[in-house]
Amino acid sequence: MTDGKKKQKDGERETALEILLDMDRNGRLSSQALEEGLRKIQFTDKTYRAFISRLVEGTTEYRLQLDAILDRYARIPMEKQKPKVRCVLRMSVYQMLYMDSVPDRAVIHEAGQLMRKHHLEGLQGVVNGILRSVQRGIGDGTVQTLLDSAPRIRYSTPEWICTRLAEEYGAGKAERILAACFEERQLSIRCNSTRQTPEELLRFLTDAGVEAVPGEMSSMALRVGSVDFVRRLPGYREGRFSVQDESSICTVEALAPAEGEKLLDVCSAPGGKACYAAELGALVTARDLTEEKTERIRENAERLGISMNIQVQDALETVPEDLEAYDAVIADIPCSGLGVMGRKNDIKYHVTPEGVRALVRQGQQILDAAAGYVRTGGRLLFSTCTILKEENQEAKELFLGRHPEFEVREERQFLQGIDPCDGFYFCLMEKRN
Repeated sequence: MTDGKKKQKDGERETALEILLDMDRNGRLSSQALEEGLRKIQFTDKTYRAFISRLVEGTTEYRLQLDAILDRYARIPMEKQKPKVRCVLRMSVYQMLYMDSVPDRAVIHEAGQLMRKHHLEGLQGVVNGILRSVQRGIGDGTVQTLLDSAPRIRYSTPEWICTRLAEEYGAGKAERILAACFEERQLSIRCNSTRQTPEELLRFLTDAGVEAVPGEMSSMALRVGSVDFVRRLPGYREGRFSVQDESSICTVEALAPAEGEKLLDVCSAPGGKACYAAELGALVTARDLTEEKTERIRENAERLGISMNIQVQDALETVPEDLEAYDAVIADIPCSGLGVMGRKNDIKYHVTPEGVRALVRQGQQILDAAAGYVRTGGRLLFSTCTILKEENQEAKELFLGRHPEFEVREERQFLQGIDPCDGFYFCLMEKRN
């Protein structure tokens, strides 16, 4: 390896360590920390950024599994290690297990270099010894036996989530859901029909050298691959398309907003459903809790060339003058996000059973407020990006128990690994006379 390439490899691991430390110390989500870290080096070589992304995302996604392995060989549990030591060990074992292009000897050597660079020379021998023990464990099958011992280790997912999914969907389906979170998937985008047809967008992207194919669940969807920065995709800045999963696209299509209908989206940011409804001709009011969130809606609407009324408004608070004023209301309520574990690889670590119960209580309040805005004969669309029945089907039953004036017209639960999309739920209800 030339000096230049060696320095680049050293820089990759140093940048990855900085991002992982930011997450470890400050409790930041990986998407936020990684985006900020990559923004600082956005003009470097694409392979350089790709290595950092994979190392950070993989180390985060497999964190519970990596800790289980390291705890077997380290005298001090990972949760009690110094943050820098913990992060160096995790990222090193991830490389040894999942990045075949990096030789183990190079991983162990670079781990030692990082320890020295961060003035932890006294622990360099300890780190080296732990990693060599893991290397032997990988070679003699001990590590594989550990991985096969339980779903929580194999899929690096908290025990309570594994148990809940097995209880609700059966062990086989639960494993397919968990395994899907680790599979690479293409990015789903929705054609902006006010600019072109899906066929024209597909030709445009293909001619620009983008890997693109039609979607599987909606005629308005395309799937693209090899995406580094979404904003750099040809046609993005010109508003030719929106990034939106097919499950969410299908949800709006179930609502079927008609031209001229008054539609309210009470938890709208970043505005994917509201923008699609506006493209279909609905007169859309999009609300969310803060200026920061409504600015994201505004940016997307302006980029797509569509108009809508955007307001800062707490969905928990009723706006009296809007009671029974809308033909359709969308309530995509806050949830655990377990349907998008594959895209938000650390969300599973932040969710607790107590937190889920609190989200359900908050969601019921939002649904109660949203129900008041629906005119007689109008529709209420309740949706989440989670797969727990407590947040979906059971939450629907709680709502209907208080609101017998609503009747279910369509209901669907998408499951990652079972359906070709993210995990997602929607229930479309009609307000009867």
